[in-house]
Formats: sequence, C-alpha cells, structure tokens
Amino acid sequence: MTPEAESALRRRAALDHALGCDILGALAAPEVVEVLANPDGRIVLDRLGAGRSDTGWRMAAAGRERVIRLVADYVGEPVTREDPRLSGVLPTGERFQAFMPPVCAQPAFSIRKRPAVVWTLADYVAQGVLSPDQADTLRDAVRQRRNLLISGGAGSGKTTLANALLAEPAFAGDRVFLIEDTPELQCSAWDLVAVLTRRHPKPIGVADLVRDALRMRPDRIVVGEMRDGATALETLKAWNTGHPGGLSTLHANSASDVRARLEDLLAEVLPRIPGRFLDQAVDVVAHIRRTEAGRRVEIREGPAVGRGGRIATAPGED
Repeated sequence: MTPEAESALRRRAALDHALGCDILGALAAPEVVEVLANPDGRIVLDRLGAGRSDTGWRMAAAGRERVIRLVADYVGEPVTREDPRLSGVLPTGERFQAFMPPVCAQPAFSIRKRPAVVWTLADYVAQGVLSPDQADTLRDAVRQRRNLLISGGAGSGKTTLANALLAEPAFAGDRVFLIEDTPELQCSAWDLVAVLTRRHPKPIGVADLVRDALRMRPDRIVVGEMRDGATALETLKAWNTGHPGGLSTLHANSASDVRARLEDLLAEVLPRIPGRFLDQAVDVVAHIRRTEAGRRVEIREGPAVGRGGRIATAPGED
C-alpha cells in the first residue's frame, strides 16, 4: 500500500470515529437522506417520505468541531475565523456543509447523501408527480435540445428531477460538460466531463468553468445550480450561442417567479437586461413543489417563459 493510501485510510478511520456509530448507521440506512448536526448539539435526520425528526442523539460542540476539522483536512479547505464555512464531499460521496463561529453560535454541519437510485420520468408518472403528457413534454425537450431550467424551493426535489432528465437516452450519446459546486448530478452520457468549483487556494467558480467548457467541444452544458449573476449570465450565454440542450436548476417560489428571479440575478452583473436574451436562452421551465398531497410539477414553455407561455400543470390540477 502506498503512503498516500495509508494516509487516506487513517483519515477515514479518524472521521468515522468522530462521527460515531449512530451517525454512521444513519448514513448507511437507505431511507435516510440527510443528517443534520445543529448548534445546540441536536442530531436531526431527514428520511424519505417521513421528513425531519429529532433523533434524541446529541453531539458535543468539541465533537462537532472535530468532525468539521477532519473533513477540512480531507478536502484541503482551511476553516478559520476569517472564513468559518466549509463545503466538501466526504470520502464516501456525501455532500458536507459546515459552519463555525463566529457566523454560527456553535459548530454545525449537514451531511447529504447522494441518491442511491435515480428516478426516471416513468417513475414520476407512476408516483403521480408528473402526468404522462408532462413526461412526454420533458422527453421531447431533451430530445429536441431545448434549454431546460428546473425551479423550486429548498428540498423540493430539483436535483432528483434533474437526474431523471439526465438519465434520458437523448443525453447518452452527447458530449456533456457537467459543472457543480458539489457532485450531486448523475449523467448517462459516456462522453462526460464533470468538474467542480473550488474556493482555495485560487477560487474557481461556476462562471469560470462555463467559459472553460466552451473550449472543450461540449454538445451540452449542464450547471448544477444558478446561484449568482455571473453563473446565470455565462450559462445562458453559452446556451444561446451554439450550445443548446442545456440543463440547470434555480431556487424560485413558483414558475411565474422564474423570470423575475433570473432578472434579479442578471442585474447583479448587467446594467440592462435585454428581454429577448431570456426569451431565447430558456425554452422550458419545470417547477417542482411540495404539497400536502406530495410533489407536483408545473411546466412552462414557449418564447416568454416565466411571463406566460404554454402551461402544463401536474395531475389533478387545473
């Protein structure tokens, strides 16, 4: 075994010991989606179908800080009072996000698992989340290389729906450039370049990677999430200038809010936003939301996405 491999094993063992048997057991449970360690020491689990619940487990502040610093060492990202945040990926692929004082009263972190099973559009239809017509609309959009934006609130299921679209056969034969902050998307393409942003030592953002992607002969550019104006601008420009068939996600409260949300992001970097820019760059919006009856999807398509256009609603809705 190489020294590097031995070092990785030691770090993994130290992290497992710091997390403890309860959290490791939760991460191994297929129904657990996320483990949350709060500033008060409370450990919360988010389970498929059941939502969040207090486990009754507690982790001391020193234990939470040790977990955070071990992950920081593993991913090579320093955590200091000047920069007390950490984003990374655990050795087993889970997404890790943490905060330390002074931005948080006490150390806190979350561990979000990657989906063990990728839903298909057929699964969404079987579960009543999509109607057959909606599924056909999304399949056609992928096949016709239309630019797709998936919107929704936090925890609504944007990433899961994005993975269902990336599993469509139309993606499989294309050269896809996939850009994310943390690896959550899974693409069926055999000709795939997946890249991640970084903060240290030299920051490399999504917008930088979109510009770089244009020199890698992509058929499609997929961006995990449009979080800021620079990302939105570079992504939409790429989609609109010879690289159609893109896919991304966006936080928005409703399908009708998507256009305003994009305009707000672009206003961060543009003094004036040409109306036709958005009309030409985004072809289809699929908005997913959680209701008491389960998840529902609304699809808007057409040249004026977000301010009209053809609307396809979820099953059972008008």
